[in-house]
Amino acid sequence: MNLRDLRYLVALAEHKHFGRAADSVFVSQPTLSTQIMKLEEELGVSLVERTPRKVLLTEVGQEIVKRAREVLTEIEQIREIARRTLDPESGSLRLGIFPTLGPYLLPHVVPRIRERYPRLELLLVEEKTEEILRQLREGRLDAAVLALPVHDAHLHVERLFDEPFVLAVPTDHPLAKRSSISLNQLEDQSLLLLEEGHCLREQALEVCQLAGAAEKGGFRATSLETLRQMVAADVGITLLPMLAVKPPIPANEHIRLVQFHRRPPSRHIAMIWRKSSAMHAFLREFAQLLRQLPVALLEPDPQLPSASSE
Repeated sequence: MNLRDLRYLVALAEHKHFGRAADSVFVSQPTLSTQIMKLEEELGVSLVERTPRKVLLTEVGQEIVKRAREVLTEIEQIREIARRTLDPESGSLRLGIFPTLGPYLLPHVVPRIRERYPRLELLLVEEKTEEILRQLREGRLDAAVLALPVHDAHLHVERLFDEPFVLAVPTDHPLAKRSSISLNQLEDQSLLLLEEGHCLREQALEVCQLAGAAEKGGFRATSLETLRQMVAADVGITLLPMLAVKPPIPANEHIRLVQFHRRPPSRHIAMIWRKSSAMHAFLREFAQLLRQLPVALLEPDPQLPSASSE
């Protein structure tokens, strides 16, 4: 048994197809297939069920893949310790981020990251939260920027900032006339929300529950930009995170943004990584850089009414 064969097995588990798995590890399909069979012979068990359409792992195969991932992650940690010792600010960082934050946060932080760490290769993966967490646990990501809460005793959580929400309404909506609102003024309102799987959906549902509002039936958006366009088309109202209404995102003349006075609802953004990571010291430093957002990015635009007005 060697590390190469374990990589082949993990690739096959991920792609469920011999050809695609072989491409992912840069070998021919016959080579990968032969090595998997040799591994099965060595272990004396069947790891794979071969069907005409796809590949399925046997029960023992699934357990061995799980442990193979752990072995490969530990090997990568050994290499990472050596790399970081030689040059702490070089190498690569595989960072996961979720879709309702990535496009709005990254324009503000990537230039500063490149300036601070010119030798760092930043590899960004944009996925829904559950997929990011899965890749993080499997060692396929080094760290992630996610919304709290995240419940996993094996992960370190470094809180970054709180991002307030604003209410987006069509310009002819009754609430568009208000200078600011409180949560209880959303009572009996119906809000447009994202589809299942987006953490922003869960955050918005929590706000709805607090305010006595409900989800608008018959529609669930696949992205934040779809929500924005639905509001502009006078289909309904929604909550938007503050970074999603800041430049370089252009203003929409058909949408009125109404802020919440007193304590606005918000989501809590954190950087998360495995407690066992060899990059712990570097990741804490990196998190500090992300934490240093300009204050104005998390506050209402000057042209919006004061948060103290009603």
